[in-house]
Amino acid sequence: MQQANMLVAPPSPWLLPGSEVRGEGERFTGFSVMLCALFLAFISGCATKSPPSTAEIRQQSSTLSNFALTNAWTAGAADGPIADNWIASYNDTELNALVAEAMANNPDLHVTAQRVELAAQYIELAKAAMRPAVNLLGSGGLNMGGGDITSALQGISLGVSWEPDLWGRMRYGRNAYQALYASAQADFEFGRQSLAATMAKSWFTASETWLQIQIAEDMVKAAEELVTLAEKRRQVGPGSEQDVALARANLGTMQDTAKQVRFAHAQTLRALELLLGRYPAAELQARRDLPVLPGPIPAGLPLEMLERRPDMVAAERRVAAAFNRVGEAKAARLPRIILNASVAAISSDILQLKSDFENPTGGVGARLIAPIYQGGALKTQVEIRTLEQKEAVAQYARLALRALGDVENALAFGKSLAERNQLLQRNVADNQRALELAQTSYRIGKISMRDVQQQQLSVYSARLALLRLESEQLSQRANLHLALGGSFENPTAQPATVGMTQSFPSPNGVR
Repeated sequence: MQQANMLVAPPSPWLLPGSEVRGEGERFTGFSVMLCALFLAFISGCATKSPPSTAEIRQQSSTLSNFALTNAWTAGAADGPIADNWIASYNDTELNALVAEAMANNPDLHVTAQRVELAAQYIELAKAAMRPAVNLLGSGGLNMGGGDITSALQGISLGVSWEPDLWGRMRYGRNAYQALYASAQADFEFGRQSLAATMAKSWFTASETWLQIQIAEDMVKAAEELVTLAEKRRQVGPGSEQDVALARANLGTMQDTAKQVRFAHAQTLRALELLLGRYPAAELQARRDLPVLPGPIPAGLPLEMLERRPDMVAAERRVAAAFNRVGEAKAARLPRIILNASVAAISSDILQLKSDFENPTGGVGARLIAPIYQGGALKTQVEIRTLEQKEAVAQYARLALRALGDVENALAFGKSLAERNQLLQRNVADNQRALELAQTSYRIGKISMRDVQQQQLSVYSARLALLRLESEQLSQRANLHLALGGSFENPTAQPATVGMTQSFPSPNGVR
């Protein structure tokens, strides 16, 4: 068989008739045809539709629920816009440092951050599908070795293929991923705000349990004094063995209570250390008193809350993603065109190639893919995506109603706690005075030991109730800030994210 002395390329299977390129002038004509085809495909692409705006989403969701957003809060709140940097309002420098440490080291937050980065990579993947693909192919062999007939050819080919997005299918897919990325960013920010609120509440609980330990130790000390008093009264005559036994039993109860409170305090410290990403050794030192409750805070209007809360922004972006998925599914039912061009050079020591082939050679071509019948799969896919969009709107309405309830409950609870605080302070003072009178009556023999013990328990119960309420007021304030959507720090200027109502900081530098 005659061997070829020149590298030649076979015609491309995707070439249009007459598009093979052989000479220099013909190569110029062929690539001109390719460029014109690419240009026509580019300008013929249909524009994608914009997803519904925030106002339109709220209007759609309002048909699923019965609530108004223009009125003020029914539970009552101070006038003015929602404030940021609420952690600083507690005037606790140690709490500020702990929150910053949690933002850097909390393991759950790291998981959410990776989800944001993953969402960003899906955007890049969607963009890559819209760009031309370039492939370099090579073939070679000796004496048809390797069991592959193509090894009889030696050569190299450079090919370029590109699918113009005529109907916006790939752009809808890209837009959907961009909306999901914005949703992941908002979820990450809501996770940060939730972590800050949890840190603050856990910090207050740690101080509360430490103060409970002090009260429990006072209870043990008072019980020990009652035991001593009961023994002295028995020695001088007015007392009895029953009073002594009752006093000792009361002492044992108080000691057991103190042990339980110490254990609860250690558990609270371990929970804090886990939030901080530390080993749970219960070595963190709690604050020795509770911070002063900040004054009333402005709550703005319900509409402002929905625009600020990151979880609501995330729900809004999920609606936008579902909208784009509908557009993507509809465009998938339309024809597709794939353009390609290649240049190649081959030779063979075995096969005889055509004498009119020249090396290098190239060509341009196109492939048409038009779905005719897929068993109803493409139509069903549109229906599925449409239902997913309706579900996203319903989820937004559900979350909006829940967010409104969060704020109203927090405002009402805060008001109730403030009223109860005054009552409990008077209750502590009255019980303390009653205990002093009971102890005096016991010393002179007018009442029994049981009466003194009962009054003593009333005093400590009142003190514990007041302490718990003061801690709850601080925690409830954190819940209110979280419900209103106010940031725990001063927001920094961030680049605008595609399709987002507002921009949130990205983890690990993701943009």
